[in-house]
Amino acid sequence: MDYLQERITTLHALTDTAPAMPEGDSAVVVPIAGDSESAVTPTHVFDALESVAPSTVLVPLRAPQDVAAAFDRWAADFDLDVTTLWCNAPTVAPLLEEYGLDGAMGKGRDVWLGLGLAAQQADYVAVHDADASTYSPTHVPRLLAGLDMGYEFVKGYYARVEDGQLFGRLARLFVAPLLRALSGDHDDPLLAYLSAFRYPLAGEFAFTADAARSIRAQRAWGLEIGMLGEAYDVVGQTATAQVDLGMHRHDHRPVGGRGGLSTMAQEVGGALFRVLEDRGLAPDYERLPDAYRDAADTLIRQYGADAAVNGLTYDAAAERSQVQSYADSIRAPGPDDRLPAWTETTLSPTSVLEVSRDALGRPDGSRPD
Repeated sequence: MDYLQERITTLHALTDTAPAMPEGDSAVVVPIAGDSESAVTPTHVFDALESVAPSTVLVPLRAPQDVAAAFDRWAADFDLDVTTLWCNAPTVAPLLEEYGLDGAMGKGRDVWLGLGLAAQQADYVAVHDADASTYSPTHVPRLLAGLDMGYEFVKGYYARVEDGQLFGRLARLFVAPLLRALSGDHDDPLLAYLSAFRYPLAGEFAFTADAARSIRAQRAWGLEIGMLGEAYDVVGQTATAQVDLGMHRHDHRPVGGRGGLSTMAQEVGGALFRVLEDRGLAPDYERLPDAYRDAADTLIRQYGADAAVNGLTYDAAAERSQVQSYADSIRAPGPDDRLPAWTETTLSPTSVLEVSRDALGRPDGSRPD
């Protein structure tokens, strides 16, 4: 049984005990995006949240107007205080533009908008994705338990084993070997911190309200790795914990194509390199791809051995092919378009909610009939 500690505090799942919800107010931010009602109504997730009973649930939603309205009606059937924040409402972008914050939409932008509002309403803020078919009522209490013990940032981690195979490919085959390669060139506590997270790309994390207001956010798929760099600066290693959330099953993405893992790797890599350059670490972008491939090759042998002893199917050639495609993502980061900390802008999160409600035809916030 794994009970080893990392450079950061690691909260294992050693028993079936589920911690109680904290006594203070807690908000759960659940970013959802989809083009159909069925794509934005994860009943099992909201059934679980209903049993946990957080103080409020905030859903940064990116969807067509009719789908957003349908979600709002659907959410009203749960015994939860649910707030729909329609992130791509036609009224939101002009408001952000007034404050110099308009730009590309994406998951990170949605989560940032939700964090600002959640931090106004609760002491503790948990964020989690809605696409896991294995979602458990224990996830939110486990994420929040570390905050209740004095930690200020808690990151979830989990295993990705499905259909007799190892998944979590972007984390295993891109981020893990890239951090190994970087650590070989730079002896820096930031890299040691980043390397201590067992699933750095997990979309499950929690902040105290003060910390949530103090972090910058990547606009899209670089959110999670960028968030780790922000956490290092805002709360530090000793106020960071990670928590075991068991086994996760959720949708898989293709490697190529729009929205595929190779596209995500470009954004994740750019976010990671931005974190490093913020600290004055300058990767050798010409030499790094070769060091990355060498580190990935070592890990592929290790993954293969692990898969074999567990009776899992493992295609080493396919894994190496993915590594080759991800290596093309290793380049200097582009222009910095991160969203600022909420403490660094005069934009009010409440004003974003108001224009979202206006766009849904509910200026008073009441639910549609």
